[in-house]
Amino acid sequence: MESNVSEREYMCSGHVGCPGCGAAIAMRFLLKALGEKTIMVIPACCWSIIAGPYPQSTLKVPVLHTAFETGGAVASGVRAALDIQGDRETTVVTWAGDGGTFDIGFQALSGAVERNEDFIYVCYDNEAYMNTGVQRSSSTPYGAWTTTTPGQEWKKLRKKNIVEALVAHRIPYAATASIAFPEDLMRKVHKAKGIRGSRFLHIYASCPTGWRLPSELAVRIARMAVQTNIFPLYEVENGVRYTINYMPKGYLVREYFKLQGRFKHLTDADLEEIQRMVDEDWELLLRKAGLSPGAAGPITAPSHAPRALQGMRHFFG
Repeated sequence: MESNVSEREYMCSGHVGCPGCGAAIAMRFLLKALGEKTIMVIPACCWSIIAGPYPQSTLKVPVLHTAFETGGAVASGVRAALDIQGDRETTVVTWAGDGGTFDIGFQALSGAVERNEDFIYVCYDNEAYMNTGVQRSSSTPYGAWTTTTPGQEWKKLRKKNIVEALVAHRIPYAATASIAFPEDLMRKVHKAKGIRGSRFLHIYASCPTGWRLPSELAVRIARMAVQTNIFPLYEVENGVRYTINYMPKGYLVREYFKLQGRFKHLTDADLEEIQRMVDEDWELLLRKAGLSPGAAGPITAPSHAPRALQGMRHFFG
């Protein structure tokens, strides 16, 4: 099978992420797709640490470490400065966790995209405030244990749908991606890079430490999240045109949940309720994409996608 994946690395070895860190995997693929003409804005998050202690950095692109709530505002300022210099080639990227996107950074993000600022905002989602001790965020899914939702006080509210919140701003491009589907991820990064205005990528990035998961299962669990419809792969153009990139075969969510210690307290009744919610969300997404409920099948790669992506079903179908 042909592959158009660049062999050049923009992330050095020696980062300080945990074994199996999905956020580190996601960053590697992101930079392969973006290339060297990139400026990275990183609000407080796991990657503030993973990148390494100042003055060292594991990344081969310029990085601005910023305050937790400022990802959208700082990226807007960097883009403005580049424009004044006449630099339209450099891509400005905000790289933030779910806490800095769904919660603390949402005000700056919403303001920036309402102005249609020209940058890519990437949320790597590990579903809690992992850097500060696995506290609940609004990205934490229904049923999850965290240090602030312990024991029988596990989270009993649904996860915020951040992509739909950004789609409501009618931005040019929004998409989900997963570390288990790297070529789909990189295709979407390439696509976002070629668009002007605000672009948003929501990347599923497993966290073995916070999810109480063996590190060797980090990619497998990310694949299962897509296969069970817990984390669908899709993209939305201009707030209205939906394209679903993977049509799962209908795996049950209990297979995903039973591998993670953060869900070990759930009963069969709890899992049935979660399955109902997942099915409901999937059918809603199908309707938005103009498809009928019950649709299933392999990955659907657009005709303009690279051949490597069109062959992904051999690995991920």
